[in-house]
Amino acid sequence: MQNKNYSMKEAMIFSQRIAQLSKALWKSIEKDWQQWIKPYDLNINEHHILWIAYHLNGSSISDVAKFGVMHVSTAFNFSKKLEERGFLTFSKKENDKRNTYIEITPEGERVLLELMESYDPSKNSAFSGALPLRELYGKFPDMIEMMAVIRNIYGEDFMQIFERSFDNIDQEFTDVEGKITKKKIEKETEPV
Repeated sequence: MQNKNYSMKEAMIFSQRIAQLSKALWKSIEKDWQQWIKPYDLNINEHHILWIAYHLNGSSISDVAKFGVMHVSTAFNFSKKLEERGFLTFSKKENDKRNTYIEITPEGERVLLELMESYDPSKNSAFSGALPLRELYGKFPDMIEMMAVIRNIYGEDFMQIFERSFDNIDQEFTDVEGKITKKKIEKETEPV
């Protein structure tokens, strides 16, 4: 058995502190998230699946479950509902008949982009709660320690997908008159 360099009391206090804080934060985030997506008749799982499908540019239901932190049956069932609404397509790969893959449709992308454009930070409790820290220190709180905990729980591939989605937003979107908008990509034309 490995030597412990912590006490049981310290371990319990840490575990309970993170549990209580996570529950309180999640309750606030869940309420804000539901209000944000309500006009589009989506639930949190459906929105999260659209987000993942967009940023992974096609993925297996297993990947959606993994990166969406949901059970495979949940990922499949909500993806099916999104397919029925025309937001996703299902497919099988020629070399992988066992897995089901999803891809966001143009209509699904349109809805996701509209949602991003409708984001209002003043209606987000976590953002509002962090804003005084940004005003005081000139930046939002670092998430590095929390990300390290999540990396140790879910693994490096989870964190790579997590970061990819935010890198995509940083590279593909801009802020125009207080709205998040996808950048227009100019098509290169070949000289004649």
